[in-house]
Amino acid sequence: MTARRFHVEGIVQGVGFRPFVYRTAADLGLSGWVANVDGQVEGEVAGSASAIEEFAARLRVGAPALARVRCVSLARVAGGPAAGAGFEVRQSAPGAAGAPVREVPPDAAICDACLRELRDPADRRHRYPFVNCTDCGPRATIIEDLPYDRVRTTMRRFPLCPACAAEYAAPGDRRFHAEPIACPACGPRLAWDDLRGEEALRAAVRTIAAGGIVALKGLGGYQLVCDATDTRAVAELRRRKRRPSKPLAVMVADVPTAARLAHISTAELRVLTGPERPVVLLARRAWRGPPPLAPAVHPGLRRVGLFLPTTGLHHLLLDELTRPLVVTSGNLGGAPLAIDDAEARRDLTGVADGFLTHDRPIRSRYDDSVVAFSGRTRITVRRARGLAPAPLPLPVCQPVAGVGAQLKHTFTLAAGGRAHLGPHTGDLADLATHEAFLASYERLKHLTGIEPQVLAHDLHPGYLSTQWAEAQHLPRIAVQHHHAHVAACAAEHQVRGPFVGVAYDGLGLGDDGTLWGGEILLADLTGYRRAGRFARAPLPGGEAAVRHPSRTALGHLLGTERLGGPRPDRRLLRSFTDRLDPAEVATVGAMITRGVNCPPASSAGRLFDAAASLLGISDQVSYEGEAAVLLEAAAGQERAEPLAWRVVRAGGLWVYDSAPTLTDLLRRRLDGEPVGSLAAAFHLALALVTAELVGRVVADGAPPTVCLCGGCFVNRRLLLEVRRLLRARGLKVVVGGQVPVGDGGISYGQAAVAAARLTGRE
Repeated sequence: MTARRFHVEGIVQGVGFRPFVYRTAADLGLSGWVANVDGQVEGEVAGSASAIEEFAARLRVGAPALARVRCVSLARVAGGPAAGAGFEVRQSAPGAAGAPVREVPPDAAICDACLRELRDPADRRHRYPFVNCTDCGPRATIIEDLPYDRVRTTMRRFPLCPACAAEYAAPGDRRFHAEPIACPACGPRLAWDDLRGEEALRAAVRTIAAGGIVALKGLGGYQLVCDATDTRAVAELRRRKRRPSKPLAVMVADVPTAARLAHISTAELRVLTGPERPVVLLARRAWRGPPPLAPAVHPGLRRVGLFLPTTGLHHLLLDELTRPLVVTSGNLGGAPLAIDDAEARRDLTGVADGFLTHDRPIRSRYDDSVVAFSGRTRITVRRARGLAPAPLPLPVCQPVAGVGAQLKHTFTLAAGGRAHLGPHTGDLADLATHEAFLASYERLKHLTGIEPQVLAHDLHPGYLSTQWAEAQHLPRIAVQHHHAHVAACAAEHQVRGPFVGVAYDGLGLGDDGTLWGGEILLADLTGYRRAGRFARAPLPGGEAAVRHPSRTALGHLLGTERLGGPRPDRRLLRSFTDRLDPAEVATVGAMITRGVNCPPASSAGRLFDAAASLLGISDQVSYEGEAAVLLEAAAGQERAEPLAWRVVRAGGLWVYDSAPTLTDLLRRRLDGEPVGSLAAAFHLALALVTAELVGRVVADGAPPTVCLCGGCFVNRRLLLEVRRLLRARGLKVVVGGQVPVGDGGISYGQAAVAAARLTGRE
């Protein structure tokens, strides 16, 4: 007879782990107990030594699907459980001082077993929107504190009925200790004005079927829902939401429906159907006849964002309506996602024609996650519901926080060898978004038990995240924007030692005071050296140029730094400027000549904007990256000879002279080459430029590992071409998979740099 105390670390609360431990111990004939202790699982077992070893092995490899077991340890215990005393699940307990960092389980989409019950007329949960079990349902969005028990979630206001209580207490039931357990007799209820339950659902269905817009209370916040096949409804949603052209996500009932709308690879299917249920950006199918979705869902694009239902409520809506639905964030442009009922009615009245809500509070704000694939390579565009705040590995000697950038904002808390990347907040452009960041930051600090001792922030003094960090009474580490980008990719892939970082994005403040965005860095996690860049071009009007790619194009044509390459002559210039407002051209030209409000930028993202404008694809945008997205769509699967390009040595760096590329673009356009062919030629030219820049840096002695990051690499075609060319040179290429490749990953990179620098000081 042997007794051992066991301790399990990882995501082991809210995932059915205690019931799994109970069943495993019973199967092996072990006595003892298990409990949630702080953020982990602990217990004692007694039995034969071989049975205990088998018990520990099963905990490591046979855990429930939603669990992430990182460590199982056994220790001798004096006394211990009595032989034959049975096994029990004990009440949870707070941990001792210095307990490990706690891990918060993400929400999980409805499982197949619960879905069968939802649709079974003989089941007592038939058509109950809040059906869940230990394998699915809300987690991060309802947790108020850890250890994870019902009394520390927003479900505490719903006492269990006798039937649910019996399931909760039955070891063989899949709802054994399922904390969000509920049924029509004791759980949350739908509401639509004065209507409740099925009547509320029917009111929402009638509204959507009639072409209306419904504000629906989802897992992590309110969503705006309308018929994705109804052209007028989609147009009205765009008008009311003040979202003129940014693509809208579409929820479909099942995989066959998704497959009729888009091409789905094996890798994409695995993510589409997984418990995270993110929006997946898929290549849409060519349609004959009337389009199956309203064209305004994804205007001018070749990819469509599709996702499967996340809750029973979503399934019920789709079952009733039998058509795809636009399901987008419940907010106005730039504002945070609404989670409070009063807040939703205040902000969304006038946008929605009705509110399908319920009485279960949402404790934490989580928008829908977004992922994409380039070949078999996964890219995270937005890390939120279903993915956050699951931890990522990050060696750290003391607790740190990365507070992020300005756009696509996230924050990261890191301690105990793990980093918790908080949910997508949005753009820190106004007070409400900033307050949402602060509330989310404080909540995740509380739940994880991480109290940062150092803050890492961007160099840009105008970012609200930087200003907030500077106002705190904590040591700070400033991290250059693009170093944070490449460090995020390197840290995720545990790249050790120096590497070449390729950071292509819109804008970030460089260490020389200019705006960067097309950067080749020789880096490690502690520091970097700029080894290559794109040519600098003025941005006439600063932020105004970001909103007006035609201004950016004029900046490139009239003011790109002179590096010796051919520049467009008057005939080529007129082929572009003749279609613009002459007064605008004269004003912008004068600004460039006099250097008035024309900050120079070495930005890949802005070069995409310029090319899109020169081809007549986009002269004005309503969201960051729109021109580049449309340029990628125009390229499609076209094959073309690359545009001219030139790399030179200047100021000790390898520099891409973009003037020959844009000159060739104008010349070939004037000669009548199709826009799609030229868009493809531009993509290939930039891929060749990237391979050449990296190749020259490696030839100068840089290591053969390359980290690709920055928002430009959401561009599937660019990523495919760059990766192919670099691998052909024998280089190892990695790109962010779990960490957002764009600015949503900046905070993780900041934390990684801070952790490395702090470790180096010790």
